[in-house]
Amino acid sequence: MFKEPSQALHPSDPVLSLARLYPYLLEDGENFACMLILPGGGFSQVSHQEGPPVAAWLNSIGISAVVLEYSVSSDEGPGTYPRPQQQANYAMRWLRAHAPELNIDPKKIGVMGFSAGGNIAAGVSHGFERSEWQLDPDQCLAYVSARPDASILAYGILSSFSLYQPRASMGNLFGAQQVGTELQRSICWDDYVHPEAPPTFLWHTVADPTVPVENSYHMAIALQQAQIPHELHVFPCGEHGIGLGTIHSRRQGSADQWRGLAERWLRELNF
Repeated sequence: MFKEPSQALHPSDPVLSLARLYPYLLEDGENFACMLILPGGGFSQVSHQEGPPVAAWLNSIGISAVVLEYSVSSDEGPGTYPRPQQQANYAMRWLRAHAPELNIDPKKIGVMGFSAGGNIAAGVSHGFERSEWQLDPDQCLAYVSARPDASILAYGILSSFSLYQPRASMGNLFGAQQVGTELQRSICWDDYVHPEAPPTFLWHTVADPTVPVENSYHMAIALQQAQIPHELHVFPCGEHGIGLGTIHSRRQGSADQWRGLAERWLRELNF
C-alpha cells in the first residue's frame, strides 16, 4: 500500500501528485486510531520538526500517524491556494477508504495541524464539504467523507481579524494580490465553523510573536457558540513553532504539557 519511506498522494493527478504521504503506521494486526499530521511552515515550507517527531510521539501512545507534505509557495511560485486544502481533504478520504489495508479504524481518523498546517487542519475540520476541495481523479471516493473524527489545532492561523493574521503566510498561500480579499476570508475559520465539526483541541502560547494567541481565543469562542465540543490550553511562555516542546530553545516547562493533555483528550474520545 505504501512505498517506503513515502509516496505521492496520487501517481498522476496534477495537484495531488505534488504532495507526499509519510507513513508511521502501527502494524500488529489491530485497527488503530490514526492522525493525519499537517506541519507548519508559513506556506513557504513544511516544517520537519512538526512532522516525524510528532508522528513518533503518537506511535508511542498507540496511535498510527501519517504526515502530509503538502504544496507550498516555494514549490510553484507565489500563491499555492487551494492545492494544500485539496491535498489534505483527499488525504483524509484516501486514508478512510484504505483503512482496512492500513490497520486503521475508519471511525477514528483525526487531523493535527501546526501554525499554517493548523489552518489547513481547520479547513479539513470545517470545510470538508466544500466541493472545490473534493478532488477524486479515480472516481472512487464519492461516498467517503473527509470529516475527521478529532481535530488538534496547535498555534494555528485561524482568526478572521486581520490584526492577528501573519501577512507573509497569507501572501505565500494566496499571492499578494489576494491578501485581504473574500478568498482569504473564506479560510478564516472562526467565521466558518461547521455545525458538524469534530471535537477540537486547541493550544497556543501567550508569547507567540508570529501567530498571536488571539487566533485560538477567537476560534474557541466560535466553537463554543456553535456548541462544538472543544478544549483550549494557553501557556504563558514559548516561541512560535515549538512543536513537541522538547528540542533546544523550544524546551518549555509549561507548554510541553500539551502532549499529556492531548493524550488524555484523545483517550476520552476512545482514540
